[in-house]
Order: sequence, then structure tokens, then C-alpha cells
Amino acid sequence: MNIHTVILAAGEGSRMLSTKAKSLQPLGGHSMLKRIYDTASKISHEISFVVGYGKESIIEEIKNFDGKNYITEQKKAIGTADAVKASLDSISNDSKVIVLYGDVPLIKENTLKSLISNTDNSLTILSTKIENPFGYGRIKKDAEGYATAIVEEKDASDDEKKIQEIFTGILCCNKKLLEEAINEVGNDNAAEEYYLTDIVSIISSKGYKIKTCVVPNKEVKGANTKTELSELESIYRKMKAEELLEMGVTLSDKTRLDIRGNITAGKDCHIDINVILDGNIVLGNNVFIGPNTILKDVEIGDNSSIEAFSHLVSSKVGKSCSIGPYARLREGSHIDDEAKIGNFVETKKTKLGKGSKANHFAYLGDAEIGTESNIGAGTITCNYDGKKKNETKIGDNSFVGTNSSLVAPVTIGSNSYVAAGSVITKDVPDNALGVSRAKQDNKENWPKKKS
Repeated sequence: MNIHTVILAAGEGSRMLSTKAKSLQPLGGHSMLKRIYDTASKISHEISFVVGYGKESIIEEIKNFDGKNYITEQKKAIGTADAVKASLDSISNDSKVIVLYGDVPLIKENTLKSLISNTDNSLTILSTKIENPFGYGRIKKDAEGYATAIVEEKDASDDEKKIQEIFTGILCCNKKLLEEAINEVGNDNAAEEYYLTDIVSIISSKGYKIKTCVVPNKEVKGANTKTELSELESIYRKMKAEELLEMGVTLSDKTRLDIRGNITAGKDCHIDINVILDGNIVLGNNVFIGPNTILKDVEIGDNSSIEAFSHLVSSKVGKSCSIGPYARLREGSHIDDEAKIGNFVETKKTKLGKGSKANHFAYLGDAEIGTESNIGAGTITCNYDGKKKNETKIGDNSFVGTNSSLVAPVTIGSNSYVAAGSVITKDVPDNALGVSRAKQDNKENWPKKKS
């Protein structure tokens, strides 16, 4: 059977005190809508979004999502049942429909799979238990444990108010049955809105057995205020940290780690405090990530270390490398095995060959550096001539002295030297010394002459 997910993202979220729609508020570096979409797309190939307030910005966000997506608009905010109804025309009759919410982003893939597997030709609802359910709709059940209705706080008897199991709003239902039930939902209530909760009693009255799936409360927490959003951020951060711990990664402090992407880690990896991991991160075996580092779309080989306060983006680090502290690897950096990038070294679109070193205070942009070469402190590859970027090539076993400027395009041959303080504008051949300095001239008694 086809699985079709409906994500309700029409809410304004006025209590967020923001110009952004509620579902576009950030969580772990991405919008809440992106977070719930990423989970939904793992179990469903067809996803419908119901938009309303701030639809233009939400639609722009959805355009960045992969897959077969549909967008429908709820013209007027008159209840969750009406919002789901707006999406039904795009759903085939042989589908199981999952209803999710753009501001409830922490639901897990396995939870949704369980919800699907428990749904045959009827309705299955997702529930959670809380100690103080005041204000929430209680799930009323029959003697067999099947749900029969959702009882709101104001309508609940004293015994019903003692029920701690509440409806999360998330459900899975046969499409035809869902459509029939929604068409029977009325708005005879104080708000004159069409509530999705009403379908439980409607479907139960037709003789269907409605199952419940109970999940931890943290999975179904939503965010209506910045305070609640901050609480979600803390939960999300803890969940991602626990996933790393389950991989066998050592964390100095699981509460001081931000994971904003997908992480793959080998054995015996260690991540220190205040680290941000974004995008796709691949860590080999025995990798150390030092404190206060930022990694985004980075691959790091076995036995390599990234020292404190380093920032790596769209880069690849080989095996047994040392990076940092205070290093910056920008897009297109490729550091080969056993190489070293030291403190305050910046690279961009640069390959540093096996065993080569740039120990401190250098800028290497648009450069290709061979094996076992040494780049001295203060070296700059002058890659930009005011119009275009140019490449610097340095061969194997070469030495570039401190405070040298290599004006690209230029090539330094293998086994060659560049004298400290040189400005190199012409190629240096293999086995040569390149020197470009003004002759030193000492002025005797200079201080006396100035006075």
C-alpha cells in the first residue's frame, strides 16, 4: 500500500514573536519543517504540505526538498480537520495517510514505521503519557483497550481527567475512511472550528477498532514560543548526542555538542566540548575532534586530530594528519595522509601532499603542494590578480622560507628552496633556490641624522 504523508504547516505562531512562520523557526541549524520532512521522507515517497500563513516563504523552503511533494493551501484557519481535508484530492484512495505537524519535529522514523504497521483498514493514533495532562485531550478507551473518543478538558468527567494518556494529533489512517470521517466533522464548538480529534469518535462509531501507539513525550513536543523552541533544541541536541554514543563515540560532555547534520563515525573517536557538526560528516577510526571546533561537510581519515578552535568546511583530511589549533580549511581543501596544518593557517581549494607541513601563519589558496614539503610561517600564495584566481604549484620535498609571497600563476619545482622574505613572480625550477629580495643597506648613525 502507498504511504502518503500530510504535514500541516499553516500555523502563524504569533507567540513566537517573529516574522517567520512557525514551521520555519530553526532547530539544529535547519527549519523545523526541514527536520520533520527529513524524517517523513524516509517512510513516505509522497508528501503533501498544507500551507497558510507565510505561505510564500514556506513554499520557497519546500522547493529545496527532494522527492514528490504537493502543496495545498488552507484558505482560512478553521481547524486541523479542514487543513487535512484540503490535501485529500492529491492522495490516491489506496493510500495510508500519515498526518504530521510542521512544529512537531522530533518524531522518530521507527515510531512512524510502527504507526504504519499497526494500521490496516482503520485508524491508528499516536499517544503519549504525561503526569499532568491538564488542558490536553484524554484518550477514552473501551474494555478491550481500543480508543473510542478524545475527551477535551472542559468536557471530561472527574474520572476522565485522571487519564494520563493524551492524543498527540499524529495519526495513520486508510485514505477513504479518513475522508469519510472528515466530511462528518462539524464545527459545533466555541471556536467554530473543525477538529481532527473528532474523527476518533466518528470512526469508532462505525465499528472500527482504533489502536494507539504510545511514544515518549519528547518525540511529540511542539513549539509555540521561543522558550519551547529552546527546549526542543536541548532535546534534539541530546538525542543526536545519544546516537553518537550508541555508535561508540566518546563525548567529553554530551550536553555541549551541536549536531546539525548526518554523522558517520568509526571506532574509538573522541569529540571534545563545544563542537558543531554540520552537513555530512565522516570520521574514520581513532579520530580526535578538539574543543570549540566547527566541521561542515568534512571527511576525516583514521588517526587524525582536529585541534581546538579549528574551522573546516567542504574539506577532506587524510590519515594520521594534524590540523590546528586555530586552523581554517575552506571549500575544496584536501589534506593528504600524514600532513600537518598548524595554527592560524588558512587553505582554500588547496591540496597538501603526503607528509607536507604548513605549521603556522600561512594562506594557501588555489594551490597544489607535493609530498614532504615545508611551507614556512607567513607564506602567502597570492592567488588573485584583481580579475581572476590563479594557481600555485609546489613540488615534492621543497622548502618555502618564512614570510614569502608566491605570486600566482607560479611553480616551485621539486627539491627546491625559496629564501625567506622572497616575493616570487617567476617559476623556480627543480633543485634550485629562488631568491627575490632588495639588497640590505645599513645607514650608519641614522638616529643622529634624524634628530
